[in-house]
Amino acid sequence: MGSEPVDATRGETVTQRFETGVRALDRKLDGGIPAGSLVTLLAEPASQAELFLSEFVARQKTVYLSGEQTPTSVTSALRSQRGTYDDLAVSQLDREAPVSDALAHAEGLTEESLLVVDPVEPLERADTGEFRAFLETLHSRLTQTDSVAVLYALKHSATPSQRHRTEYTSDVVLDLETKRNDDAIENRLFVPKFRGGRALTEPICLDLTDRIRVDTTRDIA
Repeated sequence: MGSEPVDATRGETVTQRFETGVRALDRKLDGGIPAGSLVTLLAEPASQAELFLSEFVARQKTVYLSGEQTPTSVTSALRSQRGTYDDLAVSQLDREAPVSDALAHAEGLTEESLLVVDPVEPLERADTGEFRAFLETLHSRLTQTDSVAVLYALKHSATPSQRHRTEYTSDVVLDLETKRNDDAIENRLFVPKFRGGRALTEPICLDLTDRIRVDTTRDIA
């Protein structure tokens, strides 16, 4: 993406955007996630939230840090959803020193790339000072390289004590709500936080199967 273009009609700098792959969301976000943004994706473990990661990865040069699964498992899962990926590097975080490992990858980010941490929980359970330093360094590096990072944060009863720090530091928060009814599963995507932009006042209803579709059977803004 390089340097930011200028809108000649207005004389304003136009911020480059990273598409999420969800057209309805990209449209509401004026084209996608602004370059330099730190994004938190909140979702339950038993949901199809990984489809969002797959869509992100398919569109960008990506460094994918896995906190739980092996690189082979991550790569196989991604390929089962989208086929091949042109520029994807998957690494498993060091379980003894996850923050230091993630920090090294953050410092090595190249121009206009995507960093995914899946899940971010091992970092959130680390030393407070270490995790804060990681977030500060990551944010700075994203700005320097016009990149975007997505921290996948699982919602469950044993929420890490530093989850608030993850959400507070993030520029954009995507919150996937999954509800199980007697005859259906309902998925609604909320965007309660968009630093420097417009947060969404209403959710986007989605149909999550093997891909992401807007659920047109429901009342959608």
